[in-house]
This record gives sequence, C-alpha cells and structure tokens, in this order.
Amino acid sequence: MDTVKILHVVGYKNSGKTTLMKNWISYLKESGYKVAAIKHHGHGAKLAMPDEAKDSMQYIAHGADMSLVSGGGYTQQIMQKESSYKELIALARRDEPDIILVEGFKEEQGKKVVLATEEEWETLQQLDGIVLVVGDVETDHYETIASRTFEDRLNSWLRSWLREAF
Repeated sequence: MDTVKILHVVGYKNSGKTTLMKNWISYLKESGYKVAAIKHHGHGAKLAMPDEAKDSMQYIAHGADMSLVSGGGYTQQIMQKESSYKELIALARRDEPDIILVEGFKEEQGKKVVLATEEEWETLQQLDGIVLVVGDVETDHYETIASRTFEDRLNSWLRSWLREAF
C-alpha cells in the first residue's frame, strides 16, 4: 500500500463525532477497506484502564514505561505517557491501513470533517483543511450536509472523497 488517507472528524463535545466515526468505520469495513481509528481524549481526565489486578496493569504499577499484551486476536498497549499526534499516526500506520480516521486533533494539519451548530461554526470555520461541514450552518466556502443523521449522504460523500484521494 502506497498511500494512507487520513481524515479528521472534529467538533465540540456531544456533536456526534463518535457516532459518525462508528458509522464510517462500519461502512468502510463493509466496503473492503482496512481502517485504523485514533481518538483524542481532550477532556483532561485520565483514560479508563484495565483492572489493576491484570498483569499488564501490575507491570505499569511497578514502573514499566510500556506494557504490551497479545492474545486472543488482540494486542493491547499501555504507555505511561501521552503520545503525540505524530506518534499515534506512526503507530496506526504500522498495520498498513487504507484509511486512518481521527476523532479530534483539530489543530493538527489534515483534512477535516467539521460537525457544528451555527454558534460553534463561528469558531470552527477558522480551522485549516476543512473538506466537509456537517450541520445546519451557513457557508459558501465548503460542502455541507445538514445533519449527521443523513447516513446515506455522508457515506456517499466519504466514498467520493476516497475515490478522489486514491
């Protein structure tokens, strides 16, 4: 695979980013694409971790900088540091996906689908790389889809974007 397409889904809390990501992941997988997903947890709170009794967490509790577990068809990685956007992209690329969907990281360079209300659009329209706006907003500069509930239109847009991108 020569080219990995990266698409950010951005917006404010409870705008529907995770729902759109889940829908697109399902759609892409059904269409035969290999998909990686990255989420920026921007709420400031610690991430939920596996049970402290698990070996992987005991290694972390005893000072390991990284704990990796592999089995049952899965690999889990826990690190005692927050990875940068570039590190997360590099990690996602290791599995050679066709597309990496990124929830958040709106300040990073890249193509962005923005979920916004009219009030939020005032701030979000300043972002670089906008390729689609999802929401009932007024704009002459970007393609828009009025609602995140229009799954067929969103999937059609994604299909066209991927065709242009590859």
